[in-house]
Amino acid sequence: MDSNSFKGIPVVTRSGGKFRTPQGFSAIKNGVKRRRDPEPVPRGEKPDWLRVRVPSGKRYTEVKRTVREHRLSTVCEESMCPNMGECWNNGTATIMLMGSVCTRACRFCAVDTGNPHGWLDPEEPAHTAESVRLMRLRYVVLTSVDRDDLPDGGAGHYAECVREIKRANPRTAVEVLTPDFRGEMDNVDIVLASGIDVFAQNVETVRRLTHPVRDPRASYAQTLEVLAHAKRARPDILTKTSLMLGLGETEQEILETMDDLREIGLDILTFGQYLRPTVNHLPVERFVPPGDFRKYREWGLEKGFTEVVSGPLVRSSYRADRVLEKNNAGLVETA
Repeated sequence: MDSNSFKGIPVVTRSGGKFRTPQGFSAIKNGVKRRRDPEPVPRGEKPDWLRVRVPSGKRYTEVKRTVREHRLSTVCEESMCPNMGECWNNGTATIMLMGSVCTRACRFCAVDTGNPHGWLDPEEPAHTAESVRLMRLRYVVLTSVDRDDLPDGGAGHYAECVREIKRANPRTAVEVLTPDFRGEMDNVDIVLASGIDVFAQNVETVRRLTHPVRDPRASYAQTLEVLAHAKRARPDILTKTSLMLGLGETEQEILETMDDLREIGLDILTFGQYLRPTVNHLPVERFVPPGDFRKYREWGLEKGFTEVVSGPLVRSSYRADRVLEKNNAGLVETA
């Protein structure tokens, strides 16, 4: 839940309800409107392999303070990532650019939805670079909300953030997990020319489930086209995408998606378990066992991906700095 105030009185916004942001525009908390069902659908019990510890620790506290002081939004918090404690205690974080309100409303995502009406923080590039320096990061992932309200989808802002990071931290590698920029390749090129090391855009799910899983403005084909263009334009840059499993996909559809991604020369693929963030979001159809994730990784390696990081708690940016170790990012093999 989120809180605002009215005449000094705190007002709590329930998930799925409207609220007004500090910038003055309205948004829907957690992205998806509250269900009209009289009885909310149970979220279900998670199996033991999906249980994580509550975030704590000295390093976690330091990173959290840095994020607050520099007014940064992190996808770690906004997406309710189960790995936040582990990553922050390791001194790494995925920074979310351009605010915490997305113009799209994907039914798997807990990020707030609304129309920022062109709002951007002009100090964000400098703050981001300084935070990377303070956190002593050798590898940083930049991602963002979709900003269909901006003429370039935010590509220019992305590029400026990358350039500022590289100026202040020349040894830091930068991965970007971008929107699809509505398939406008000129905007993709702006990001590709900014000095990045890895370009990612998530296909999220198999072709058949793209809708209703993703917002209608996103598409399976459009994501493939963006990734294909990135590889053609900058073959020296690694390309990457991620799929959530447990939404009702079949193993044949997983194989077909791998084939589509290999056809466009994708380098890195990640698989993780979809976890329903609120009762208003899509239900989990299946909790995929760890053994199946290991199997899908082997399938991907056999098909020629440079690396496939696959596990129940894997997210697209999880242990991103270790992905080229070719050992499933050092994940513990659990039965």
